[in-house]
Amino acid sequence: MTYHEISHFRLVSQKLYKTSPNSPQEIVHYLGAMQAQDYAMAKWAIGSRCNATEKEIEEAINSAQIIRTHILRPTWHFVAAEDIYWMLDLSAPQVKRFTNSAAKKYGYDLKKLDQTNLAIEKVLAGNNHLTRDEIMRELNIKKTSSDDFLSAAIMMNAELDGLVCNGKMKGKQITYTLLEERVSKPKTKLTKEEALSKLAQRYFESHGPATLLDFSWWSGFPPTTCKLAINAIELQLNSVEIENQIYWFGKAIYYQTNFRESVHFLPAFDEILISYKTREASILLEHQSKAFTNNGIFKPIILENGKVIGTWKRTIKKDHAKIETQFFDVTEKEKKTALFEGIQSFENYLGTKITIE
Repeated sequence: MTYHEISHFRLVSQKLYKTSPNSPQEIVHYLGAMQAQDYAMAKWAIGSRCNATEKEIEEAINSAQIIRTHILRPTWHFVAAEDIYWMLDLSAPQVKRFTNSAAKKYGYDLKKLDQTNLAIEKVLAGNNHLTRDEIMRELNIKKTSSDDFLSAAIMMNAELDGLVCNGKMKGKQITYTLLEERVSKPKTKLTKEEALSKLAQRYFESHGPATLLDFSWWSGFPPTTCKLAINAIELQLNSVEIENQIYWFGKAIYYQTNFRESVHFLPAFDEILISYKTREASILLEHQSKAFTNNGIFKPIILENGKVIGTWKRTIKKDHAKIETQFFDVTEKEKKTALFEGIQSFENYLGTKITIE
């Protein structure tokens, strides 16, 4: 298997070929967790893998079929409602190390965070959906700085404790509500080993071919822990060795070898790049600084046949959306015309006319 083949198989495993119809929640469940700190772009990450419109995806989020919360790594993710509890049980202890450290700087130890959780529960009880600022006002917690790191740490801690998750959007503002009022708790719990194996299998089947270090980066667990998870499920996966690296992937994609011409306009922080520790299979080293920064800021990308060839950005106008592109190499006019056919699905998703510059 070559890097070119890896990039092809990842298009297959990540459902970017759209070979079968899927609902928004089915896409999120299949991928396990999708990074979602940029809410507008994260919705398109789902939309690019199914035929749902932005409105339909928002309905799935507002109705709690898809949950947006902090999980796996200390950032926002989309998670299917059916996965939220076992995934929180598994990953929350490791992510809470970051939130606890941040809260301590403002005098909030574990006891004070627990007391704050009780107060938040009272404020939100009865299916209330409040913004972070509204919750802080109810708790008489004043903003500590322009970035308001304290309230962020408090709410992230409440998310990781399984107390709150995203509520219904209030205009363009994100709200919080009680998780148990949105999603019922399951009657049984997985052991840590069962959950970790389940997470590993979900990752390699939906993101493979990928390495142990890729899974470690995506899951937030150390390589030694991830190795144990792979050992537990290796008979259920296929693998190939390239330059002394073992790449694992689901058995289902092994038979899908039909390469096809394809162009994808993908959002910032899309799983096609963000979910791998190293990204040479999808983007040349000399172009990586044009697509993402060393401190983890990812731009929307243009993918041609599995390779990143440029970046793009959108501007929403009153009656249309404007798309601006920047290619890494000079692209002939004829090729640009072919590439822009790849934006058609984004136009359908937005439900508005698109102009390209």
